[in-house]
Amino acid sequence: MTRQEPLSRRAWVVASATAVTAGALATALPQRALARGRVETPAYEVIASFDAFEVRRYAPRLVAEVEVQGTGPAASNAGFRVLADFIFGNNSANTEVAMTAPVDRTAAARSEAIDMTAPVDRTQVADGEGKPKWVVAFTMPSKYTRDTLPTPNDPRVHIRVVPERVVAAVRFSGAPAEAAVQNKMAALVAAVDAEGLTRDGSEPTYARYDPPWTPGVLRRNEIMVGLRVPKG
Repeated sequence: MTRQEPLSRRAWVVASATAVTAGALATALPQRALARGRVETPAYEVIASFDAFEVRRYAPRLVAEVEVQGTGPAASNAGFRVLADFIFGNNSANTEVAMTAPVDRTAAARSEAIDMTAPVDRTQVADGEGKPKWVVAFTMPSKYTRDTLPTPNDPRVHIRVVPERVVAAVRFSGAPAEAAVQNKMAALVAAVDAEGLTRDGSEPTYARYDPPWTPGVLRRNEIMVGLRVPKG
């Protein structure tokens, strides 16, 4: 009979290998995988912290958004493609941005380059026919205003200014399935209600900060729920 390795030793070997692999990922991948480190993100301040979430105040921001229909992941991909088409050149300034694998972007025609920003927001909207619809949004770089941002050629892309907003936010890693995203949304709503805060009535938002090739353990995802803050 073959002598088996003691369980404790086997567990130690597995744990050590996992630790080495995780360490190697953390050391070797940030510049390639963590694209959010190279892009602008919306400005905010944390104004309160609770056990399950934090409360943030976001400054006004300019967004490009599109409404799409389908399941959560399919809608996210469809919306991303439409918005990427806008920032990669389908606009009034004929902007062209050359892609380099996997993260870097360089303007081929620098006349009016639009930099990529994070996160990509996705919010579900109501549909009278019961079909799921979503609003997928990119935050525009802060150097732009409504007057200076190139106009989308695609009529599906809408530009608007999101006013200052207060949200409850929770951060998590991984590459969650749609069911897990919905569960996290429900959990955040329940936590907000349990703390006695007043929601503003908008749908929760799922924000993804990293491209799909980023290892799940290194990804930054967030769920946000809008809050109503008493004036004064």
